[in-house]
Amino acid sequence: MTSINRDLVGFEPPPYPYDRLDPIQKIASELEGGIVDLSIGTPCDPPPAAVIEALSGSGSERGYPASIGSEALRRSIARWMGRRFGVDVPVSRIAACIGTKEFVATTPQFMKLRRPNRDTVLYPAVAYPTYEMGAVLAGLRAVAVPTNAEGHMDFTSISQDDIDRALMLWVNSPSNPTGALDDLKYAANWGRTHNVPVFSDECYAEFTWATSAQSILQHGLEGVVAVHSLSKRSNLAGVRVGFYAGDAEIVEYLKEVRKHAGFMVPGPAQAAGVAALDDDEHVTVQRDRYRQRLEFMSSTLSKWSGIDIPMPDGGFYLWFNAQDAWAFTEKLAREGGALVSPGDFYGTGGAEYVRVAVVQPDAKLKLVAERLK
Repeated sequence: MTSINRDLVGFEPPPYPYDRLDPIQKIASELEGGIVDLSIGTPCDPPPAAVIEALSGSGSERGYPASIGSEALRRSIARWMGRRFGVDVPVSRIAACIGTKEFVATTPQFMKLRRPNRDTVLYPAVAYPTYEMGAVLAGLRAVAVPTNAEGHMDFTSISQDDIDRALMLWVNSPSNPTGALDDLKYAANWGRTHNVPVFSDECYAEFTWATSAQSILQHGLEGVVAVHSLSKRSNLAGVRVGFYAGDAEIVEYLKEVRKHAGFMVPGPAQAAGVAALDDDEHVTVQRDRYRQRLEFMSSTLSKWSGIDIPMPDGGFYLWFNAQDAWAFTEKLAREGGALVSPGDFYGTGGAEYVRVAVVQPDAKLKLVAERLK
């Protein structure tokens, strides 16, 4: 019976990356004051009071919410993109998603149904793992694109065969985990030239340090889709509000497919999204928090480790070469009680690197610093 069951198994999910940290998590937890978890980018700061009020008082919990997002939510998204990026996106080219991880994980299978003669998903070689996993779950080829000397995706390295088979391309700027900013104009033009839709994950755009916030939509809507989330911007990871916007045909297609699949952001969450998107002040406050935390932890870990740990161009992660990433991770857990992420979680190209998410309150970061002294 066991051998028969094994024969029937087609796909066995790999270990979830962060589950591999369990032994080190136990080490960090043994220090007085407990663990300081800097491994996952889970926001800890409170969202604005108006957002909580909207979440609890919308009265929208009784009926089924619109899969594409309410008119109010989509209009607030359009207003925000106009303020932040200076782009005018029609409401018809905007739709909601349940956070963005589910969108990243499911979109390849929907795009495959639309274009069955293509079987390849292109994505950054050092990246958020779900770009690759979304392709795997759809039964597609996942092809990693390395970076060039400028830190951008090296499109010249993509073979003609992979271009011909490419169903879609993911770009991520600012990058998780590296914090690098990609050349979104180049990516958009490359996609249009080769008839490959470009999906731009921009969930860290509000935390761009080296330039103003950037979107691929600033270079035209045709052939591209920008993906955004309120999880980082407004500390609403538990509410699951995201959205996508861009190319008319692609957005319309995904709106209809996702409607049939029953993807719906809960009504109260949509109301909270309106309140969050219409308020820029709390984002300014959050930007200052993350900037100060990045500077503090960069200095703290540099002094302790002797490694020059640079500030990122964007995002709220420190990313640096620790040579032996797992040894560094365990040593930091033993001495500082902090849990961080070895870079091989994000691809083999990150194997020597470590990612530190500066999402914990200042008091916890200072606790790590005191331990490391």
